[in-house]
Amino acid sequence: MMDWLFLIEVVLSGLGSGALFALTGIAFVLIYKATKVINLAVGEMLMLCAYFFFGLTTALALPVWLAIILTVIGGGILGGVVERALIRPMLGESPISVFMVTVGLSSVLIGFVELVWGGDPRTLPNFLPTKPVFIGDAYVSPKIAVCFLVASLLIAGFLLVFRKWRGGVALRATAADQGAAFSCGINVPAVFSISWIVAGMATAGSGILIGSIGGISPSMGVFGLTVLVAVIVGGLDSIAGVLVAGLAIGVIEALVGTYLGGEFKLFVTFVTLIIAMMIRPYGLFGTIEIERL
Repeated sequence: MMDWLFLIEVVLSGLGSGALFALTGIAFVLIYKATKVINLAVGEMLMLCAYFFFGLTTALALPVWLAIILTVIGGGILGGVVERALIRPMLGESPISVFMVTVGLSSVLIGFVELVWGGDPRTLPNFLPTKPVFIGDAYVSPKIAVCFLVASLLIAGFLLVFRKWRGGVALRATAADQGAAFSCGINVPAVFSISWIVAGMATAGSGILIGSIGGISPSMGVFGLTVLVAVIVGGLDSIAGVLVAGLAIGVIEALVGTYLGGEFKLFVTFVTLIIAMMIRPYGLFGTIEIERL
């Protein structure tokens, strides 16, 4: 007989993970919408920010709230530096060349972290609540519940800012047509930088939340691969798509990990990707592009 209460608890846990997928996925979407670059180093940028937070709270013994602020700012700086130093000089080059630059960047970031902090897993300071959380009779891990709440608030904040802020309007205009945006007086290179800076801040927030749940290690960048699946399934240029797909992938992985075993999670995730691409090549909410020959 099906234990419905346990099933609900698994789904709620999956929604918590899915919210983190969605938050990190925003970094992919913002960068792609503005620059048409798929940044495969998002997971490693997330990892570096988590280690930066670890260093601030342990080596420098800074208060957690201050370390969070500095880490988010550091994530934005990292995104801006990557765009200015590595991506902007590649404008006009083939997409595969730019893609390979991000692949190389991911390897460099992993090597840097291992050089500075070593390859052993670390544990972040325990700053999240430990009081049990119940939704009805269903138990939810307090860390998962807090991460879901924080990720949801951050996502809502990003959506609100980019709906109301002039920079958000400029980003949407640039994403729609870079040439038309430039002719209307929009500083397109500045929009590129803003998208990378905001994406870096999003990855920093995700890194802190993910590290607070499962600890940190140089291999935690693999989280970015699952996020990339959610982004592709939802649509590379759709924030709504990454929200829906991120939550769905989170629930799928939670169900598979619970009932089939953790070793099947990535297998089922990528099977989901293949099926989704066969049905909707541009993603569930992605823009369909038609090229005339």
